[in-house]
Amino acid sequence: MGRLQNKVALITGTGGGQGRAAALRFAREGAIVVGCDFVAAGHEETAALMQAEGFTLYGSAPVDLGDHEQAKAWIDAAVAEHGRIDILYNNASAAKFGLVHELSIEDWHYTIRNEIDLLFYTTKYAWLHLAEQRGVIINVSSTAAWGGSKAAGISAHSAAKGAVVSFTRQLAVEGAAVGVRAVSISPGFIATPGTRPFLENREVRAMLLDGVLMDRPGEPEEVVNLAVFIASDEASFITGSDFVIDGGLLAV
Repeated sequence: MGRLQNKVALITGTGGGQGRAAALRFAREGAIVVGCDFVAAGHEETAALMQAEGFTLYGSAPVDLGDHEQAKAWIDAAVAEHGRIDILYNNASAAKFGLVHELSIEDWHYTIRNEIDLLFYTTKYAWLHLAEQRGVIINVSSTAAWGGSKAAGISAHSAAKGAVVSFTRQLAVEGAAVGVRAVSISPGFIATPGTRPFLENREVRAMLLDGVLMDRPGEPEEVVNLAVFIASDEASFITGSDFVIDGGLLAV
């Protein structure tokens, strides 16, 4: 029996990277996985990978979680089909980068919308269902919440991910009375389809990994390993915490 046996897990951003790894791993641990993604093709590829292992990826795509009506519809459809929500894994995000004096107003709002607004919407609409199950919320933040970057202009990204950590702490406070746990995860540089091209350039790779004690990027599965533990009953005394998984970046 898996660590998440028969739990209904809603995972955002299942079209690739950490979201795809999470969908596969949670299913292997016995969860009923409901996913969504802004890109339909990626979501369908994940569904095919899961089907090849005998699993089903529920949910739909494309879904724009930055639109509160679409976020609500996704949550409502999951409850209508499966009757409950045990885990909400807020993984999806998108950001624009640039030095603060060059970053456009549009790019600032794009980042806030797609890294914190969408997380609020899914949480808001899933909250009462999670309370019924004494469920858990996992919010994906970033080491950008804890430190700046000399490699890129991350002001909007940092602001949004810092908000994710703070938002999670408040969720833990409000959730304690109804049995809902809330935890955030702050990954460092993770190798995904979107970031791997940067790693192919030796100079860019060195800059991105500067200060990472393990001298390599993390893999999506390494983040998901932590998420599985947090989502499981083994982590029943953990709430309000932020877990950094960064290869030692913030240690120096």
